[in-house]
Amino acid sequence: MFTGFTDETVDFMWGIRFNNERTWFEAHKEIYLQHFYRPMAELADEAYDFLRKERPDYGLIRKVTRIYRDARRLHGRGPYKESLWFTVEQPAEQWTAKPTFWFELMPEGWTCGMGYYMPRPVTMAKLRARICRDPGTMESLMARLAGRGDVALETEDYKRPRGQAPSAALEPWFRARSFSILHQDKLTEALFSREIAGQVQDIFAFLLPFYDYFITLDGDPDPREGCKDAGEGVY
Repeated sequence: MFTGFTDETVDFMWGIRFNNERTWFEAHKEIYLQHFYRPMAELADEAYDFLRKERPDYGLIRKVTRIYRDARRLHGRGPYKESLWFTVEQPAEQWTAKPTFWFELMPEGWTCGMGYYMPRPVTMAKLRARICRDPGTMESLMARLAGRGDVALETEDYKRPRGQAPSAALEPWFRARSFSILHQDKLTEALFSREIAGQVQDIFAFLLPFYDYFITLDGDPDPREGCKDAGEGVY
């Protein structure tokens, strides 16, 4: 059962940032396993159990990232990550093609939320087309988001919008190349107790209606059959 992270967790994260080499990691590997990986896996298990109970038909899985960076993608960085995260998602051949819940702990703080890391352009085109066909549903979701001050929409945008949004509230979705709806925080006291598990579950529960909306996008019709310009620039 998850009981919280520890001071050793934070010390390890800062340690690996300034000593990102095999010798230092091997000397502190047991701290990593006991105070970083194990509590992260326990927190992941609880979040997964909560989401699986809420959406038993979704076939969700949970993953905890490895601390080892891909040797092919070091780009001058050390061989280890200084943060650790878990995800809860539907299995997919290309994991970036599905919306994903996540929690990440970093030296400076933590974040959790739901979104797409690198959605396929056709997925975002389907999203815009769906919004055009039925703007009311997304407007209701955006109003829900506006009513909660600790969770926000973040987008990586195209250089120019992909079509005309039905309303000002929906404009972010016509600029977005990818997006996350997330909570960000510092190293709060909650991290060092079971309180963080409840916070994460509360945020995930809030995000479930958004996840329900996005997870069905793959079954939508070809975006070129949606409203005018909804699929602009995709093909």
